[in-house]
Amino acid sequence: MRTNIRFFYIALLMFSSLVALPVWAHSPHCQCKLEGDFIVCQGGFSDGSGAEGIQLDVINYDEDLILSSALDEQSRIRFPRPDGDFYILLDAGPGHIVEIDWPEIEGMES
Repeated sequence: MRTNIRFFYIALLMFSSLVALPVWAHSPHCQCKLEGDFIVCQGGFSDGSGAEGIQLDVINYDEDLILSSALDEQSRIRFPRPDGDFYILLDAGPGHIVEIDWPEIEGMES
C-alpha cells in the first residue's frame, strides 16, 4: 500500500513538472534600438517563436497613446522617435506583457 501511495505522489510530481514546462518556455521579449530618427523593435518568445500580430503601444508619461500597432510578419515594428518621455508596451496577453522605458532603448540618451 505504501508503494502505491509513493508511486502516486511521484507520478503526480512528474506530471506537474511536465505541465509547467510550456509556461516556462514561452515568455515574451522585446528589444528596441534607435536607428537615426526611428525606433525599431523586435519581439518574440523565449521558445524562439515569433510575435507576428502582437500589439505594441507607445505611451507618453501622461498616459496618452502615441502609437498603437502590431508587429509585422517578421515580428518587427519601426516608428518615428516620439518627442518627450515615453514607454513601449508589448501586450501578448495576460501575464505576457513587456514594458520598455525610453532610457532602456539601445542608442537613446537619458
